[in-house]
Amino acid sequence: MAFTRATGKHRARGRTIRRSAHVAGAATLTATGVIGTLAASPALAADTDVAAARGTGLAQALVINDSLAGVIDAQADAQARAAAEAEAEAAAKAKAAREAEARAKEIRAEKERAARAAERERLNAFQLPIAGSYVTTGYRAGGSLWSSGSHSGVDFRAASGTPVVAVGTGTVVEAGWGGSYGNNIVLRMSDGTYTQYGHLSSIGVAVGQSVTPGRLIGLSGATGNATGPHLHFEARTGPDYGSDIDPVAYLRAHGVNV
Repeated sequence: MAFTRATGKHRARGRTIRRSAHVAGAATLTATGVIGTLAASPALAADTDVAAARGTGLAQALVINDSLAGVIDAQADAQARAAAEAEAEAAAKAKAAREAEARAKEIRAEKERAARAAERERLNAFQLPIAGSYVTTGYRAGGSLWSSGSHSGVDFRAASGTPVVAVGTGTVVEAGWGGSYGNNIVLRMSDGTYTQYGHLSSIGVAVGQSVTPGRLIGLSGATGNATGPHLHFEARTGPDYGSDIDPVAYLRAHGVNV
């Protein structure tokens, strides 16, 4: 015989129904703020603060690292500038030293040129054969005292033993006895002319010796054909007698005040 369900009686809920109820309950809890309350609980808030703190610390670390990098960069720049300045200073000092050396070299060269010029001037200078003396008998003066009938040179006043000097730069071509000239010296001058110094009491140079202006070559006297101590001075175009020229004009042409 078959049984039938009594009217108004219901079966117990199945598993599917119960599972649906649980889901609905969870949804209701969520809607009523239970989950929100959990999120706002102290433990969860602490976790959130730690995360925030961690984020803030990282930001601060980044800022500090950036600042340190800036300091390092600034120091590097300062060191580079200091190195560049030191190099520029060293280069400037080296340049100044080179310029000073070049200037010193120029000054030395100028002094050497001036010394050479002064020496050339001195060597090319002429002077009287006896300092402070004067002519007592002129060129071409006539009389029986000279075998040619006239004076072939000039006489300078000089006491015996007065220093006689070369009137200019030259070379000794004769030094010894010269007959009527007595003890005499003949110089070949640097310009190719000749000068003669006669009646000397002594001779202080030898043939072949070079002399410069003012060089002592002998002492005045009265040797040879002379009436008293004096210096007989001649200027010539050649070394031998008879090639004489006016000695006063010769000396004046060389800048000597006679």
